[in-house]
Amino acid sequence: MAKERDEYSGPLKRLLLAVLVICLGAIFLVWRIDSPRVERFRAQVVDRMVPSMQWAMVPVNGTINLIRDFQSYHALAEQNRELRSELRQMRAWKEAALQLEQENARLLDLNNVRLDPKLTYVTGVVMADSGSPFRQSVLLNVGAQDGIQDGWAAMDGIGLVGRISGTGRTTARVVLLTDAASTVPATIQPSGQTTLVSGDNSAAPTLEFVENPELVRPGDRVITSGDGSVFPAGLLIGQVAEDRSGRLRVRLSADYERLEFLRVLRHHGTEGIEDPGQLITPFSEELTPRLRPTTRPEDFLRGRDLPARNTSGTAGAGDNG
Repeated sequence: MAKERDEYSGPLKRLLLAVLVICLGAIFLVWRIDSPRVERFRAQVVDRMVPSMQWAMVPVNGTINLIRDFQSYHALAEQNRELRSELRQMRAWKEAALQLEQENARLLDLNNVRLDPKLTYVTGVVMADSGSPFRQSVLLNVGAQDGIQDGWAAMDGIGLVGRISGTGRTTARVVLLTDAASTVPATIQPSGQTTLVSGDNSAAPTLEFVENPELVRPGDRVITSGDGSVFPAGLLIGQVAEDRSGRLRVRLSADYERLEFLRVLRHHGTEGIEDPGQLITPFSEELTPRLRPTTRPEDFLRGRDLPARNTSGTAGAGDNG
């Protein structure tokens, strides 16, 4: 039986192959003949066969739609992550805006404070910087002819930048707070701790000699204290920051990357009290030994001449008791 199958299967395969070749050749010839009748025949064949092949395109179309839906879902997920990140940033900005609003309200309340009328300023343009890593300074186009003096403070409109160190007729040099030779007495608010802002040629000067470091928190304001009449009191320097080693530093409020214009404050020192005798002090017995009744405490505090004390052994009326 197997031999008979082998004998018939070979001729049958060749017959089917021949029929297939003949059919393909006939289809090729029909499609190549340029005739109106053949054209109508081809149109009828296409109309009959093509609609019946739509069932074969259903899985393909479904697969394409599934891929498109997956791509759309991936894009929506990515957009959702971006929106969540932006929402977190907006919340942080909201907190910062509320803090700035509160600070602005406090500053508006302080706007009624009487300021020193002598504290005026001269604005200069920054012409050049030192360009050295060992000396942090800039050059202004104002000098002695504008009344600039050594030691005056320079600000960029927001925070303290440095002090005048050397003046020419039309130019002046400003030593920045970041310079290693710069040391400024300052006060940390709200704790009221006094400190020294010392530059070390880095972007954030250090805080030296803090009385109670445990009372200082990152973010506290650092302002000039006015000690030694170096700078006027109350000039904003920056905020307290802490480096990786735990050392306290100052994040400067001035934008050192864009120093274009600087304000030089005219400051002639803080007025001191020269006549302490005008102060109201406690009047004790040690300050008034055996005074006559006619001697008033006000006369003694003002330094008036007192009558001579009776040394004859007889006490006056003021010595009774």
